[in-house]
Formats: sequence, structure tokens, C-alpha cells
Amino acid sequence: MKHLFRFFMGIAVAISLATAAQAGPRLDRIMDSKVIRVGTPGDYRPFAIKTDKGGYEGHDIDVIEAMAKGLGVKIEYVQTSWPNLMKDLQADKFDVAVGGITRNVARIRQAAMLPGYAPFGKVALVRKDEASKYKSVDDLNQPSVRVIKNPGGTNETFVLENLKQAQVSTHDKNAEIPGLIAAGKGDVMITETYEALHYSKADPRLAALFIDHPLTPKNELGFLLPLDDADYVRVMQFAWDLADERDALDAAKDRWLK
Repeated sequence: MKHLFRFFMGIAVAISLATAAQAGPRLDRIMDSKVIRVGTPGDYRPFAIKTDKGGYEGHDIDVIEAMAKGLGVKIEYVQTSWPNLMKDLQADKFDVAVGGITRNVARIRQAAMLPGYAPFGKVALVRKDEASKYKSVDDLNQPSVRVIKNPGGTNETFVLENLKQAQVSTHDKNAEIPGLIAAGKGDVMITETYEALHYSKADPRLAALFIDHPLTPKNELGFLLPLDDADYVRVMQFAWDLADERDALDAAKDRWLK
């Protein structure tokens, strides 16, 4: 029995060592260089938006900067897009992606995600003077309704699956779509709770619909991480918890989501 026990213990140790050997060098690279690369589309208010000066601001930017401070590293921002978000992450163009990224099975099958935040549902942004026309998905899914979508994200998925009868067009710059709706160049933008609330408050021509009763079950957002280094994921979870303990998460929520 002792020999059998030692045999299985030896197998367990070998598996453990093999798993450790597979851990990638990402964490060591970040800590040695003192730089973490943060990818973001930078077009989704109020989570991450590229400023006129070339930097970024928003809820997720405040949080990732607090996390970087806790890690003792600086941030190098990397521009990405919604269609290429997962491809760029897996191509090692950045170490973490932020900017209003929905947590879902499709993404978690391919990557890790930090704890969820900012519960939301899919809603509609429309012109205020036409808001009374839209009481349900069926009202949006009409041949006379012009829907403008941004490519590559879950909003596009919702539009393609649920608004097949509507006139659907694509605009590459997500942050420009609310202005197009307000100007009458489209009728509906499908987005999430916080973005719709932001634009409806910023532009009196716009209204956010279905806020109290979203078009989809509620979900949460999360930061996206590669799966090539288990130690890196563990340390990023610690950095998130540390930011939470130091009230950085509450401060970002108060600043951007209220």
C-alpha cells in the first residue's frame, strides 16, 4: 500500500509540476518591465472613451489605473476594436481588455474575466419625440424602423437576432451613433443601460427606453484576461480585490455610473 501511495503521490507531483511549467511568462514580464498593456475600443461611455487629447477616461479607466497602482506598474494603452477584441487578446497585443465588456459564455470559454460589475440589460436609445412609439421589441422590429449598430459586440448580436425586419445599418464608431440618432439619420440604437442613460442625459433630444424592464435578462460587465498564465490571473484578481478594499471601485461607480 505504501508503494501504491507513493506511486500516486508521484503522479500528482508530476502533474502539478507540469501545470506550473505551463504557466506563461506574462506576470514576470509585467513585473520586470513595470508596464501592463491595457486594450480598449475606447468608444463606450461611461466605461472607456478616447479623449480629444489622445488619452482615455471612464469608469473602467479609473479602476484599471487603481489596479496598476496596487501592482506598482504603469499602463500602456492599446487601441483595439469590438470585432478584433478577442483576436487581439489572443495575439498578445495587450494583457487585459477593459471598456464595458459583457461577461458571457462565449468569452469565458476563451479567456478569463474578473468579477462582474455594473448590472445592465439591453435597452434602446431613440429620439425623445418618438419614444412613445416603442413599447416592445415588436415595435422596434418593423420595416419602417432604422436601426444603427456597431459591429463586433453583443449589441450587434442582439440586433441581428431580434430585429430582422428592421432596416439595419452598421456604423464603425460606436460613440458617434447617438448623435446620428439624435440628428434623425437613424431611429434606434440598441445598447446597454449605462450608455443609454449617459447619452439621454447629455442630449435632450434623446430618450433611453426599457431601463426598468430591459429587453434581455440582466448581465454584468468584466475585465478580460488571457488564459496563458494562471499566476497572472490570480494576481490580477488580487489587484481587483485590493482596489475594492481601498474604495476605488466605489469611487469609480460614484463618479461615472450615478
